[in-house]
Amino acid sequence: MHLPFILRTDRILVTDLGTLLHLAHEAVDVARRIADKMPAGRVERKGDRDYASQVDLAVERTVRAFLADRTSGIAFLGEEDGLSGIAEGGLSWILDPLDGTSNFVHGLPLYGISLGLVRDTTPILGVIDFPRFDERFSAAEGHGAFLGKQPITCSATETLRDAIVSIGDYAVGDDAAASNHDRLSLTRSLAESVERVRMLGSAAIDLAWVACGRTDACITLSNNPWDMAAGVVLVREAGGHVVDLDGSQHTTKSAATIAAPPSLIADVLNRARYATDPGESP
Repeated sequence: MHLPFILRTDRILVTDLGTLLHLAHEAVDVARRIADKMPAGRVERKGDRDYASQVDLAVERTVRAFLADRTSGIAFLGEEDGLSGIAEGGLSWILDPLDGTSNFVHGLPLYGISLGLVRDTTPILGVIDFPRFDERFSAAEGHGAFLGKQPITCSATETLRDAIVSIGDYAVGDDAAASNHDRLSLTRSLAESVERVRMLGSAAIDLAWVACGRTDACITLSNNPWDMAAGVVLVREAGGHVVDLDGSQHTTKSAATIAAPPSLIADVLNRARYATDPGESP
C-alpha cells in the first residue's frame, strides 16, 4: 500500500507501509535488546503510583534517536519524553517503551514494547514485542495481522456468556476515586454477564490477545495513544472492531478503547455504556 507522499531521509527513501513496517521491526529489535539486558534500575516517580524505570527511559531515547535518523520526516511521540520532530504528511511514530512498567519492575512477565505509526489520528501500523514470552505481533493497514510469521484473527465467540473480557487498570492519581467509580461499575457489570473478567495490567497485551483470539474482548475507559496505537491496528487487521464509547471508530482522540470481534462488539459496547451511564440498557 503506497502512501500519498515520499519521505527522503539520509539513508532510505520511504514510500510504503511495507518499508515502514520493516523499519518498525528494526526499531523494536533495538528496544528488545535493551529490555533483555538492562535491569530495571532506579525507578522514577511520575505521579501517584505511576513510575518509569531506567529501562523505559533508555528504550525510548534509543528508539527515538534510531527513528529520527532513519525516518526524519516522521514525528515521534513517546510516553516518557513527549513529542519531537515534524510530521510530514501527518505521520507520527508513537512508542510505549514498556507497556506494563509496574508488572516489569515487580518481575511479572506481562509487559511489552509497543510501537505504532499513526496518520493524523488514525493508527495504521503497529509492532508489539513481549520479551518474556518471546512473541512479536505486527500489523499494517491492508496487510493483515501476524504473530511472528503466522496470520492471526480475532475469536469467533458469539455470546458474552462464553467470552473472556479483559479490562484496563483502575485509575491512580488525584481524581482516582471518581474515575474508578465507572471502572468498578464496569467490573460488576461484566462479572454478571461474561465467562471471566481479566485485568492484565498492559493495554498492549489486552489488544494483542484480542487480535489473536486468546481473549474475546477488552475495555479500557481511557485512551493514551502510546498504550493503544499499535494494538488498535492489530485488532482491526485481525478482523475486529475498535471503537469509542459512542460507537465511533477509535482514534488517538477517543475517550475510551473498546475492542471485540464483530459478533460481540455491540454487546461489549452496551456493557461499557451501561457502566458509565446506568440509564443505558445493559
